[in-house]
Amino acid sequence: MKKINAIIILCWMLLPISIMAQHKKDTLALHTDSAQQIYIQQQANQLKQIELERQADSLKRINLILKLQNFSAANQQQKQSLQQELDVLKQKDSLRVAMQKQKIDSLKKIMHGYAVAPFGDTLFTVYTSLGSFSAADRANAINNRIQALADNYNFAVDSLSIVDNESTVDIVFHDLVVMSITENDALWENVSKLQLANTYLLKIKTAIQQYRNETSWQNILKQVALALIVIVVLIFLVYYIKKIFSKIESKIASANFIQIQGIKIKNYELLSIDQEVNLIKSLLRIIKWLIILIAVYLAFPLVFGIFPWTKAIATKLLSYFVDPLKRILLGIWDYFPNLITIIVILFVFRLVLKGIRYLKKEIEKGSLSIPGFYADWANPSYQIIRILLFAFLLIVIFPYLPGSNSPVFRGVSVFLGVLFTFGSSGSLSNIIAGLVLTYMRSFKMGDRIQIADVSGDVIEKTLLVTRIRTIKNEIISIPNATILNSHTINYSSDAPERGLIVHTTITIGYDAPWRQVHALLIKAALATTYVEKNPEPFVLQTSLNDFYVSYQINAYTKQPNKQAELYSLLHANIQDTFNEAGVEIMSAHYTNLRDGNQTTIPSDYLPDNYTAPGFKVNTEKMNPDNAKNKS
Repeated sequence: MKKINAIIILCWMLLPISIMAQHKKDTLALHTDSAQQIYIQQQANQLKQIELERQADSLKRINLILKLQNFSAANQQQKQSLQQELDVLKQKDSLRVAMQKQKIDSLKKIMHGYAVAPFGDTLFTVYTSLGSFSAADRANAINNRIQALADNYNFAVDSLSIVDNESTVDIVFHDLVVMSITENDALWENVSKLQLANTYLLKIKTAIQQYRNETSWQNILKQVALALIVIVVLIFLVYYIKKIFSKIESKIASANFIQIQGIKIKNYELLSIDQEVNLIKSLLRIIKWLIILIAVYLAFPLVFGIFPWTKAIATKLLSYFVDPLKRILLGIWDYFPNLITIIVILFVFRLVLKGIRYLKKEIEKGSLSIPGFYADWANPSYQIIRILLFAFLLIVIFPYLPGSNSPVFRGVSVFLGVLFTFGSSGSLSNIIAGLVLTYMRSFKMGDRIQIADVSGDVIEKTLLVTRIRTIKNEIISIPNATILNSHTINYSSDAPERGLIVHTTITIGYDAPWRQVHALLIKAALATTYVEKNPEPFVLQTSLNDFYVSYQINAYTKQPNKQAELYSLLHANIQDTFNEAGVEIMSAHYTNLRDGNQTTIPSDYLPDNYTAPGFKVNTEKMNPDNAKNKS
């Protein structure tokens, strides 16, 4: 868990880097879209300017043609001059048409027109503006005019006609211009104005006639009957959906449904049989009502789609359901290349991690030796590399994740990254201290150590804390930063090879021979469990005090974790050995009168006929002369 936390902290620290890179990418895309819109507007303005110039030249051409018709044969020279001007205008017109085609071809790749669909189905598309009307305004006006003609039962479709003007070709009904077709409109479709007008006229007539047929009384009655059939089918569908789900729930609730046996994870029962049954029932109810709601919702477009005047509503309702579904499916399809990329990245990452793990195991086993690199460094080094690889993996695959370019996702990610960065400052110092301690090799798992006034065995090392079990089975957690800032005593590091020297000091009076004291102390140490016979224990006389001598017994042991028991046994053996030898362990703090006092050695070590000596009193008869002199 601690490793996962460290991975999360480091990844959130590095995540803003990836977000900034993605933000730059999105900003570049936004600038590209903006530049595209500017380009479209510039091209549209140029097309409009070219069309205006063509119209102006067209007027000049008409005037020249009229002048040529009025000149007689005698004015041959002037006719030739006018003819040359006319040829120049024709040449300019050809060049302008070529320029218009070139610009329109470039716009076709990036520009989408506005549909003319008065009855739901698209009749044609408007791409260009006309005068002060934009393409969208033109499409909207044409829709309204066609709809008005269809609703006017005094209108006959054969009343529509085509009028060829100099600059446009118009589709008209009496004095009403239904739509005008310009040279640019014709160039978009790669046909002449007159051909395009005839095509549009046929489509308009057909659509109006079809609309009128659909809105006749006979058709309306058929449509009402069809709508009622749809409603009845919907009612039966809802009824049978509920009935089917009720049967499924009854079967699941029955005791004979042996497939339900509860959910267990090893020995833990996550869900009992009753809980699993209730959960399945709840899910079935949710699915049932979801299917019913979808069926009812889809019935509305079917009913509205039957009637011509509500087809637009039907289309809109259906789009509310189909468009999100289409976007989801298209999103999944469009995301598939990114998913393949992520899978490849994860596969490569897994191979690299396996290779590093293999090297770690080889170093730990001792099969692979790297000069200056200790075997106990293998696992922490692997964990560090693993964390860095996870962070690098997150940065690499982040741009390929769905929703990574969402402003909300980026904002939340940055907020969490900043929150983790500032909120984990103390944890980071402990993590860094943990890494430093690992490579300092101050201690390892199981070592008996002392940190400040805490002594015990190391039972856990993490990136944040080190846990120690004392001899009283107390678990003490010490932050790694605290360990790094204090001194550490390791009793176990050299014990297996050179042995740990345990020592204790006793004080004996000057009346006891020091050689005897040395021998007794060494004998007591050799009789103690966990003390090594080789090297042999030794005694140091650490001080010669006013009333006693301080003797320090030193013994080697390779069991540093048994110090408490070892010291207890050593002290007991010292007492037994000295008592058996008849040497009293006394110093100036023990007051006695040697004659007439019971010895301090326990009675178990004394002979059965031992009696405390009496006081010795020396009497001396004094001479009367001496007594007089003393008085």
